[in-house]
Amino acid sequence: MMKMSIKPVSALRDYNKLLKEVDSDNPVFLTKNGYGKYAIVDIESYDRFVNGMKVLKDLQEASAESGLYTLDDVFGELDK
Repeated sequence: MMKMSIKPVSALRDYNKLLKEVDSDNPVFLTKNGYGKYAIVDIESYDRFVNGMKVLKDLQEASAESGLYTLDDVFGELDK
């Protein structure tokens, strides 16, 4: 379960303490002038995010192509 940790950007003054709070289930969100500005995430979470965005881009590009099969087409062929 993701726990939200919201801190002012001034918390970076003690970055060692701040970074101890960051893990894959707990990004730290930093605010500037009371508004969300930055997110600090661990590298595994960042990699998952980047890979997920690549998959979404690939799916978007594929959906723009013609000649795609519907799920019904695929499952219909499997049932034969």
